[in-house]
Amino acid sequence: MSTSTEVMHYVPDQLVTGGKTLADVNNDIAAPLERFPNGRWWACFILAICVFGLGALLASDMFLNGLGVLGLNQPNGWGVFIVDFVFWVGIGHAGTLISAILFLFRQKWRTAINRSAEAMTIFAVMTALLFPVIHTGRPWYAIFWLLPYPNQRHLWVNFRSPLLWDVFAVGTYFTISLVFWYIGLVPDLASIRDRAKNRIRKVVYTILSMGWRGSNKNWSHYETAYMLLAGLSTPLVLSVHSVVSFDFAVSNLPGWHTTIFPPYFVAGAIFSGFAMVVTLLVIAREMFNLKNYITIGHLEKMNKIIMATGMMVGYAYACEFFIAWYSGSPFERFAFINRAFGPYWWAYWTMASCNVFIPQIFWFKKARTSIPVMFVVSLFVNIGMWFERFVIVVTSLHRDFLPSNWRYYVPTFYDWGITLGSFGWFFIWFLIFCRILPVIAMAEVKGVMAQEDSHSPHPHPSHPKEVSVRV
Repeated sequence: MSTSTEVMHYVPDQLVTGGKTLADVNNDIAAPLERFPNGRWWACFILAICVFGLGALLASDMFLNGLGVLGLNQPNGWGVFIVDFVFWVGIGHAGTLISAILFLFRQKWRTAINRSAEAMTIFAVMTALLFPVIHTGRPWYAIFWLLPYPNQRHLWVNFRSPLLWDVFAVGTYFTISLVFWYIGLVPDLASIRDRAKNRIRKVVYTILSMGWRGSNKNWSHYETAYMLLAGLSTPLVLSVHSVVSFDFAVSNLPGWHTTIFPPYFVAGAIFSGFAMVVTLLVIAREMFNLKNYITIGHLEKMNKIIMATGMMVGYAYACEFFIAWYSGSPFERFAFINRAFGPYWWAYWTMASCNVFIPQIFWFKKARTSIPVMFVVSLFVNIGMWFERFVIVVTSLHRDFLPSNWRYYVPTFYDWGITLGSFGWFFIWFLIFCRILPVIAMAEVKGVMAQEDSHSPHPHPSHPKEVSVRV
């Protein structure tokens, strides 16, 4: 066998299709930033603003009239807002996983999807942080009394409470993720700066690119910082949702007090986060004509991870029933039987169907590589993961130790409206991101193309300087 044939045999799946050159990467990815938004973008943006406006209006009315407008009751002191908080924190996990962990494992296929996933992380955490504040009902008091800052009242928050651990864990996660995202943007911001024809636009991108010139020294410092931040971010993927799970696991309430919650929550967070990334990328690649960069191969690998983490989540569901039986506690057994066959059976089986059964279609390659199928499955997964948090919160609370204290929790229009508004808030930021920043990491895609070309018997014509400085 000739050498060229052997080389071709070991070339991995093509990460950029269409015979693109390095110049094409800049032109194609920067195009949405340089032209006036089309009608589809404006339609999505206006819809997102309207949805968020509805949620903000309902939240304002709730602040004026009190939490009585919600479906909360005794013993259901936690409702949809805590469900939304855990849901959005989970959505934010895929970005750091794709960027940090896959980077450390040198997975080249991450380069086309990491930028959007990182942005999704930032906006999902911003959305999640709204709900603990909204849930207090009087956010101006919450800011004054609950934040851990030095004060003359000698009144501090309870540092032994997992609710306070959330503040530090989620705050740290947001800060590191934001810095990691911004550092990765710097080379691309410089590319947009050099292409800018409008003076104001050029000044803005010049400031944001922090004097980047693409020299070997710049690249050396950049890659060192990126590696350190990737290493720092990796433990956060595991720690943040583990801390969120402690909100439940450290209690003595049947259905919550279980040691499986930290790994179970982390697997579920990665599961829902990857599903949301697939949802967003399927839309982005169509709206901004990025099919040559976000390929079917990228999406297929995402679908494999969704299927794998979905089976982990299904295993956790089964383990919960086994642990409840094995514990010998009648209260624990009742809590889980009540989940599956009690008044909220419909929520439990919606969760199981969406998270365990529907993703099994990805065993078939034809389904994994079908855009309509993966889009529908990703929507079902996110619906199922929202119901998972609903099942954990509500079904463990609504039936207390005393039957006289049992109540059925029914979310009101305010609960659903504010929840819907959070999706509007998330998509407003994501749509703005798509308009002012490159959706794909241009510098990293060029690096992958350069490596592929160096192994190809027919390399693309490319600028040798750009290839040499990005390895």
